[in-house]
Amino acid sequence: MLLNRSKNNWTNWHHKFHKQFINDKKFIPKGACLLIAVSGGQDSMALMTLINDIKDQHDWKINVWHGDHKWHSDSTHYANKLRNYCKNKKIPFYIDTANEKEITSEDSARNWRYERLGKTIEELISKEKTISNWHILTGHTSTDNTETFILNLARGSNYAGLSGIPRKRLINNKYPLGRPILIFNRKETNTICQEMQIPFWEDPTNLDLSIKRNLIRHKILPYLESIYPGCTKRINQFIGKMNNYSIEQADLSKLALQACKNNTGIKREVLNNLSLEARCTIMHALIKENNLKQISAENLESICIQIFKKNNGEIYLHDELKIVWNKDIIKLKI
Repeated sequence: MLLNRSKNNWTNWHHKFHKQFINDKKFIPKGACLLIAVSGGQDSMALMTLINDIKDQHDWKINVWHGDHKWHSDSTHYANKLRNYCKNKKIPFYIDTANEKEITSEDSARNWRYERLGKTIEELISKEKTISNWHILTGHTSTDNTETFILNLARGSNYAGLSGIPRKRLINNKYPLGRPILIFNRKETNTICQEMQIPFWEDPTNLDLSIKRNLIRHKILPYLESIYPGCTKRINQFIGKMNNYSIEQADLSKLALQACKNNTGIKREVLNNLSLEARCTIMHALIKENNLKQISAENLESICIQIFKKNNGEIYLHDELKIVWNKDIIKLKI
């Protein structure tokens, strides 16, 4: 078997990483063009190296994209180090620089990254004059999964929000985004970098405790581990169960939603004959069906209670979009 990395340097990390593509050939198909989002931190550097080491076995073409948020004074310096590293590895490198005055939050930064990743692929397709099987890869780990779970739990998310970071999803309803190192935690990606001598450049803003995720990473999770050792692993196991439950519920709720519908909307009497929990699940399916931003479990429950109690009403979800109902029908309206 030919490997990009020599046989003597093939590690247990490579074996575990590579196994997931053997077991699930649709995860990242053979011959795909990959755009790897690399921050320069330990997680994304471990991802890039592992992908680069096994790419020839899958006929993958890899490219690296870096987003410079300009959030700290060394960001340009780190970006240049990463550029040079990719140049030495003969990996095509692309970069976008954000306007730091516009990218002021985690959410805005995430949206900007996904927008620019999609634009970069479109530019490469236009340049090559071909439509390739493009996939985006990010370096999310099981530690990120745990942090997201705790954030969503604290926000009052429903079961769907507690199912963790999906292993694969679509960006802009067009490009598959995969997260191949969800099988590793941050301690493991650090070990990978140390053992394989992979350089990384840690963003100092990751230590800013005013950012909620950082507070969970550096304070809350270590404290929980001190009380209940191994809790992070157990939380991830629970997330896996919730993900399976979420998939099952999503399929069932689609069927239930169709059963409640007619040509004009959802039949209010049919919906109101169900339990509050079932009504919330069906309303969540309606919102998701229309690609709307997820609302909290508390707000969803409040909407369902009002629809049950009042024969007429309307509730704005955002901007000009609202849920309206009369004694017979519930529907979304602009």
